[in-house]
Amino acid sequence: MINISPIGYAYNERVEVTDDYWGSIITTIRLTPPLNADSLQEIEAFSHLEIIYYFHLVQKDKIILGARHPRNNISYPLVGIFAQRAKNRPNKLGSTIVKLVKIEGSQLFVQGLDCINKTPIIDIKPVMNEFLPKGKVTQPKWSQDIMKKYWN
Repeated sequence: MINISPIGYAYNERVEVTDDYWGSIITTIRLTPPLNADSLQEIEAFSHLEIIYYFHLVQKDKIILGARHPRNNISYPLVGIFAQRAKNRPNKLGSTIVKLVKIEGSQLFVQGLDCINKTPIIDIKPVMNEFLPKGKVTQPKWSQDIMKKYWN
């Protein structure tokens, strides 16, 4: 058994899950006790962070174990859940690289976190070049199509 507790919560203006327009969203991540500002010491030396979060509103009966059409659009191919970034995943975990805007005490202000208000935050990691992909990243055309407005 794995027990994971949130390290904090995300607070922003988005209260409904939507597929696009996440780029300008500023989110405040507030750490929960016993974590405090010491947990963030020197994090401002990094321009970007990877945020792992929990899709807390996904209902158990909506979880996908096999394949589905991305965004439920039948013009896209059937794609396995692990070949897409949909929220209805078996463990309901999301991960996004965000820009660090500022820090105030035990709060991080980040830009481009694609989660809604009051989302539980599972972990925060600094982004380092050494962990980014080496070589060219490839992806299918359908994935480029669905991402056209995602970060607007």
